[in-house]
Amino acid sequence: MRYRGNTMITSVTFRKAILYLVVFLAGIIGNDAQGQSKNDSLIQFSGVLLTRDSLEAVPFATVMIKGSNRGTITDYFGYYSFVAERGDTIRFSYVGFKDALFVIPDSLNRKNYSLIQMMDVDTIILQEAVIYPWPTKEQFRQAFLDLRLPEDDKQLAMRNLNRAEMKERMENMQASGSEAYKLTMQSHANQLYYAGQLPPNNLLNPIAWAKFIKAWKDGTFKKKKKGRY
Repeated sequence: MRYRGNTMITSVTFRKAILYLVVFLAGIIGNDAQGQSKNDSLIQFSGVLLTRDSLEAVPFATVMIKGSNRGTITDYFGYYSFVAERGDTIRFSYVGFKDALFVIPDSLNRKNYSLIQMMDVDTIILQEAVIYPWPTKEQFRQAFLDLRLPEDDKQLAMRNLNRAEMKERMENMQASGSEAYKLTMQSHANQLYYAGQLPPNNLLNPIAWAKFIKAWKDGTFKKKKKGRY
C-alpha cells in the first residue's frame, strides 16, 4: 500500500511537470509569434523636411511619433530617418512653423517608406506692449509739458545765417588747403619778381602812409571786445 501510494504521488507530480512544461512552451511560442508580428509591422521611415514657400531645408526640426517619446531630429539639410510602425502618427514641429501630422499607411507591403513633408510658416501676432519710463501718469504729463522740441530746419538755417555769428566764424576760420597753397605760391612769385634786387620798402611810400593814417583814424587797429562787432 505504501508503494502504491508513492507511485500515485509520483504520477501526479509527473503530470504537473508535463503541464508546466506545456504552458511554458506555449508562452515562448506566443511571445515569439507576437515579437515576430511586431517586427513585421516595423518600417524605416525617412524623408526630407522643406518649407512650402521657398523649398528650403528645415534643419534641426523635431520629428516624433505622436503619443510616444520616440523620434528624431532633422539634420542640417532637413533629412530624417528612424524606425516606426505602420499606422503611427508622425508629428513634425519647428519654431516659427505650424505643426504637421502624417499617418503612416497600415497597408504597406515593404519595409521602408519615404516622405517629403512641407512646413507652413506660422505667423504669431502678439498684443501691443507700451512701455513708459514714468511710474505714474502725472509724472508723464509733467515730463510732456517740460519737453523742449529740437529746432526745425528753418530755425537752424536762420541761426546759421545770423550776421554776427557768420562774422565770428569767418574771423576764427582757418585757411583751407587751396587758400594755403595759393598764398604760398603768391609768396614765391613775389620773391621771384624781386630776385636780384632789393624789394620795395613801404616805409618811404607816401601812399602806404596815407592808408595807415586813414585806418588809424577809422579805428581799425582798436582791439575789439569779444562778442561785440
